[in-house]
Amino acid sequence: MAKITGLGGIFHVVEDPAATRQWYKDFLGLDGEYGPMLNWSEEKGDSPYSLISHFSPDTDYLAPSKAKFMINLRVDDLDAYVGQLRSKGLEILGQVDEGYGKFAWILDCDGIKIEFWQQLDAPEAGG
Repeated sequence: MAKITGLGGIFHVVEDPAATRQWYKDFLGLDGEYGPMLNWSEEKGDSPYSLISHFSPDTDYLAPSKAKFMINLRVDDLDAYVGQLRSKGLEILGQVDEGYGKFAWILDCDGIKIEFWQQLDAPEAGG
């Protein structure tokens, strides 16, 4: 039986696609034939996964972005990655350790919130 195997991508409309692609390359080190691409074969660790989370309309989790979506990107060493972003002059909106993972947030050049996630362990069921 056919099944979905992972997150294929995130698609969104921006004012200047070429400038946004360049921003992702310059600041996040992501580029590829069709735009920023992630190769899952480099992922290491126990049970890596992507997810699709649904939030109610009254959530403030995506703030300060005005968009109704957020991009979540996995990283292998959040503290080091945040240091790299700061060295490039990016503002870190926040950073937390939730036990099952470490998280940090920025806004991209178009005001889209990006969440960086270092998975440390599988989250507990229902949490």
